Amino acid sequence: MNNTAPYPILFVICLVLFFFGSWWLPVTDPTETCYTLTAKEMLQSGDYFSPRIYGNFWYDKPIFFYWELILAYKIFGVNEFASRFFPAVFATCGVFLTCYFGNKLYGQKVGFFAAVLLAMTPEFWYLSHAIITDMTLFCAISITLINFYLGYTNNKPHYYYTCYIAVGIGMLTKGPIAFCLPGLIIFLFLLVQKDLGHLLKMKLHVGVPLSFAIAAIWYLPMYIMHGEDFINNFFGVHNFLRATVSEHPEANVWYYYTLVFIGGFFPWWIPAIYKKVKEFWRKKELPTLDTKEKFLLIWALTVPIVFQNFATKYVTYTLPYMMPIAILLAGYFVEREKIFFRMAAGMSIFLIVALFIAIPICEKNSGKQLARILIPNVGEDTQVISFRKGYSGSLVFYSGLEILRMEMPEDMEKVAPQEMKWSSLNVMPMITPNDLPETGSVVAVVSGEKRNKIFLDKVPGTWILLDTFEDSKIYRRINRKETVGNESSN
Repeated sequence: MNNTAPYPILFVICLVLFFFGSWWLPVTDPTETCYTLTAKEMLQSGDYFSPRIYGNFWYDKPIFFYWELILAYKIFGVNEFASRFFPAVFATCGVFLTCYFGNKLYGQKVGFFAAVLLAMTPEFWYLSHAIITDMTLFCAISITLINFYLGYTNNKPHYYYTCYIAVGIGMLTKGPIAFCLPGLIIFLFLLVQKDLGHLLKMKLHVGVPLSFAIAAIWYLPMYIMHGEDFINNFFGVHNFLRATVSEHPEANVWYYYTLVFIGGFFPWWIPAIYKKVKEFWRKKELPTLDTKEKFLLIWALTVPIVFQNFATKYVTYTLPYMMPIAILLAGYFVEREKIFFRMAAGMSIFLIVALFIAIPICEKNSGKQLARILIPNVGEDTQVISFRKGYSGSLVFYSGLEILRMEMPEDMEKVAPQEMKWSSLNVMPMITPNDLPETGSVVAVVSGEKRNKIFLDKVPGTWILLDTFEDSKIYRRINRKETVGNESSN
């Protein structure tokens, strides 16, 4: 295998696994919608600096991923392929970075095997299609740590400047975690190496200001324009609250990231870990680690340990540990090529099939089809309300309509935005039945049998059924004049 041979092969693998069929996957609720709808509104407003959703400024994430989406929408139009384009691009970059770093550490064969293995893991494949910030962050953190290690082992400080640039871009993508996580990994590695003095050689006095200067391109103007509202929401709700109060309490269990690893790296971990356990059982002693293995293990272990201590847990949080684990697993397979290529062939088929399984799953969690049914029933002056469990931002994205979230008066206090609570994310327009105008065209989207009964019992007015889609019903309110007119004609 010559120096250039792996790259065309990897490119074809990425093209098939990450890009093919992405246009068949509708934008889903709730997470993907937040990004696509925000980018769409920014594009329509012409304001490419202050993220906004439902007409409100939105401080969920920094600007970089929104810029990616806006650029894709300008090139390809506002559609599914454009929405999923840059996650696939950065997934491809991640595969090539893995090949590059594996090559630097252990040679070309390990680099190639690690890259193929990474591309063919269920977690990486899934996140290569997901419309979220994490694949961009994955590349930023990986570039940071790769360049640190190369600078450290080769005694070439110029590598560190690339670290600091990548940290700055990471902070523009996800926030402080892009600085804190790789910084902690580097610190722990130097601590284990008993070489904390190396920090003085890393040009910190130049590099840290460089990282923050890059981040300040967005953070500083946002503070100047939006003041305490930006600080309280971005750093308060979307960083501090996420770390201290679980957004999804059912997932806040000690074994969460163990399950993520088992499923995310399936089936690659099975033969490799079986071999390591078997060796340990035979020798009854831990293996001796060299510098490369120490760095990869510290990188791989720090990520889940840090996020295990966060109250809010997501599959996406483990993405930064996938490169070092892929390289470590590849070391097992280089001497077992037949097993590797058989598993790669099997995973290729599995992931292509998974794409076609994912299509109906995405459709079920998207308002795309419902939007097609809703649009013909809505006039220019029609007020559209939604009464369903969970607000469908994708219905807004696909329909282009302003849709008011209806809640009963007794429930409004629970869902209304409150400072430093997860309800602060509910920035969509809201309404109670008491606030409905007495006249004018009103169309309601109601989902679920229970909600349908509550709606017909408690929402004033005469409602006629226009259409149904799965468990959703579309109603139009008949005004008094229409009722009188119908009675007169009869």
